[in-house]
Amino acid sequence: MSVATRVRTFFQQARDSLVLSGFAKTDGPMGKIVAGVGALYLIVMIVLAIWWSAAPPAFDMTTKTQDYSTASGQPLVPGSATTLALIEVIDTLLEKDGGYTHNDLLPPGLFIDNMPNWEYGVLVQSRDLARALREVLSRSQSQSREDVDLTLAEPRINFQSDSWILPASEREYRSANKYLKAYLARLPEKGPEGARFYARADNLGFWLGMIEKRLGSLSQRLSASVGQRRLNTDLAGDPTASAATIDPEEQEIKTPWSEIDDVFYESRGAAWALIHLLKGAEIDFAGVLEKKNARVSLQQIIRELEATQGIVWSPIILNGSGFGLWANHSLVMANYISRANAALIDLRELLAQG
Repeated sequence: MSVATRVRTFFQQARDSLVLSGFAKTDGPMGKIVAGVGALYLIVMIVLAIWWSAAPPAFDMTTKTQDYSTASGQPLVPGSATTLALIEVIDTLLEKDGGYTHNDLLPPGLFIDNMPNWEYGVLVQSRDLARALREVLSRSQSQSREDVDLTLAEPRINFQSDSWILPASEREYRSANKYLKAYLARLPEKGPEGARFYARADNLGFWLGMIEKRLGSLSQRLSASVGQRRLNTDLAGDPTASAATIDPEEQEIKTPWSEIDDVFYESRGAAWALIHLLKGAEIDFAGVLEKKNARVSLQQIIRELEATQGIVWSPIILNGSGFGLWANHSLVMANYISRANAALIDLRELLAQG
C-alpha cells in the first residue's frame, strides 16, 4: 500500500468517525470545514512523506577529513578518516530531512515505509564498524585494553532501533556519536591517554569479513523476491560437521510480497553507508592497500555499491519474474550487491596473503 493510500485511508476513517459521532454533518458547514481541513492536512502529509522518503545526498570523505583537520587544528592520523566517516554517517541518519523516522508514532513518519528500512540498513553497517573499532581496530592484540570511549559508544549504537521514548533511539545514537567524537579527538594524542588505531591488513580483513556476511544475506533475501528452490548446503565440505537443527535437503525460499520493498530499501541504505565507510578506510589503510596492490580492488567494491544508488524511476518496487515482461528491482539490486560481495571476498584473500 502506497504512502498516499495509507494517509488517505487514515483521514477518511477519522472523518467518518466524526460524522458517526454527530460532531460533523457531511452536508452542513461544519462538515465542509472538516473536509477542507482534512484535505489540506492530507496534502501536507503527502508532501512531507514524499520529501522525507528521499535519501540524503552522498558526501565526499576527502573533503570531510580536510575540513575536520582545519576546524580542529589536529593532524590526520590513521583512524581519523574511518572514525569520521562513521560519525558523519550517524549524523546524517539523525539529521537528514525528516530526522530519524524508524520509531515515529505520528504522521507523516508513521505512514512512511521505505525510509525506516533505509535507515535500518545504515544502522546495521554503523553497528558493525563500531564493533570492529572496539574489538579489533583499536587493539594491537587480544590481551590489549579496550578503549574507554569505544566501550561506551558501541552498546549505544546497538540500542533498539524503534524505541520512541525512555529513552528514544535518537538519544542513544547521539550519545554514541559523542563518545566516537571523543575517541576521534584523542587519536593524535601521544601517551597513555591517547586513543589507538592499528591500520593492519588483518584488522581490515576482520571488518571486511563482517561486511561480507551482511551483503551475502542481503543478496539472498533480494534474490528470493521471485522464489527459489534451494538445496541445503549448510554442512557442505565437512563430513564431520553437525548442526542443532537440520533443515530439509531442499526447500523453497520466497520473500513475502509485503516485504520486497523493505528488503530493497534496507539494501540501498546499507550500500549508502558502506560507500562512505569504505572511502574512509581507503584513506586510513592506504599504506596497506598500496603494499598489497589492492587499492583498485577496494575502489571496484565502492563502484559496485555506488551503482545501487541509481534513481528508481518507478513509483513502486516492481517484482517481475526473472525474464518476464516487467522489471524486477530486487534482482537488479541483488546483482550489484553480489558483485560487491564477490569483490570483497577477493580483497580479503589478497589481504591475507603474505
